[in-house]
Amino acid sequence: MELVKKDGETKRNYQDSRDFLVVNMVQDMKRSRELIKQTEEQLRQLLAETDFKLQSMDGISTVTEAELIAEIGDIHRFSNADKLARFAGIAPVRFSSGGKGKDEASGQGNRVLNAIFHNLAVQQIQVAKGDNKKQRNPVFYEFYQRKLAEGKTKKQALICVMRRLVNIIYSMMKHKTEYRAATLTERQAS
Repeated sequence: MELVKKDGETKRNYQDSRDFLVVNMVQDMKRSRELIKQTEEQLRQLLAETDFKLQSMDGISTVTEAELIAEIGDIHRFSNADKLARFAGIAPVRFSSGGKGKDEASGQGNRVLNAIFHNLAVQQIQVAKGDNKKQRNPVFYEFYQRKLAEGKTKKQALICVMRRLVNIIYSMMKHKTEYRAATLTERQAS
C-alpha cells in the first residue's frame, strides 16, 4: 500500500476501460481454472474405467494418460510394440537406391502420438538443476548416456529412449500393469 501511495496518481486515459478489461480477464482465468479442474476430474473417472495404470510411470499425468489412450485406441489392434512404434512414426524406415541405403527417421505416423512420446522421453532423461543434479529416472538417463557414448547424436539417443518407452507403454496397456522401474543394478545384470 505504501508503494501505491508513493506512486501517486495512477489514473490514465481510458482507465475505466482498462479496469473493465483487467477484471474480465481475471474472471476468465478463474473460470478456466475451474473448468480445467472439472475436466480433469471427468478424465480421472473415465480413466478409472479403462483400468490402465499408465500414471504409475513418473511423468505421465492424467492428461498425458488420456492423450495416450485416445491416440493409441484399442491396444489389441497392434500385434506387437513394433507395430505401435511404426504407427507413432518412431520406427526407422529404410531409404535405399541402387543397392545403397540407410535407416532414417520417417516423417510419417501419428504426429500427435509421436509428440507425446517425445515429451515423455525428454522428461525421463531430465536432470534437476542446481547442486544435486538428480535424474528424474536414473535408468532412462543411464540408457540415454550409453547411447551417446555409442556415438549416437542427441536426437538419435532420444529416439532410442522414445522407442523403449513405446515398448513399456505397449506392455503396460496390453497387460494392464503398473510401471515397475528397474534399478541400475538390475539393468546391468541383464
